[in-house]
Amino acid sequence: MPERTIEFGKYGARGIKGHEAVARQLDALAGFIATPVSVRRGLVARLRYLTRSGHARTAAREAGLSVTDRTVKAWLDGKRSPSKRNLERIESAYRTVRRRNVAPYLVGRLNREGRGTRVEIHPLDQSHVLRPRQRVVEFRLLNIRQWDAIVRAWAEGDDRGLDDAWVEQIVDLGSQWGQYEYVSNVGFAA
Repeated sequence: MPERTIEFGKYGARGIKGHEAVARQLDALAGFIATPVSVRRGLVARLRYLTRSGHARTAAREAGLSVTDRTVKAWLDGKRSPSKRNLERIESAYRTVRRRNVAPYLVGRLNREGRGTRVEIHPLDQSHVLRPRQRVVEFRLLNIRQWDAIVRAWAEGDDRGLDDAWVEQIVDLGSQWGQYEYVSNVGFAA
């Protein structure tokens, strides 16, 4: 069984950790607000999302948005503008709350009642590696039937947990799973 890569990129290979590519794809499926938080329209959309109900306000506070309702109202009315630090907190809280809200839906869609979802794993880029040091790594398809641990770790922002959950799934590739710890892209749809 292969070990984890210790010196990735030593010979010029390029790529990202597989779990980071999965997180990017899950973020794309979550459907975040496209307008940046620094633009008034994006700010208002995020604040409305975070304050539309008592549950949303509680989740926003738990996620780090610790301003008063009066301040939020002033931001929504355009009477005051949040500081750069508060804009970062708003964005962080929005993404955290959105991930938590969309996670159960994504688990259901990706598990597909036990049928799972086909995942395309695009190998790392070895174009800058000298020919004798290149490995034979090819495009692979994998059907993942249990997404619960992956989506849970993604929703909680647990990078280590997401890595462990991803590696647990790619072990199904057999003895070659270590070649796909770093990838150029991971693709799937829900």
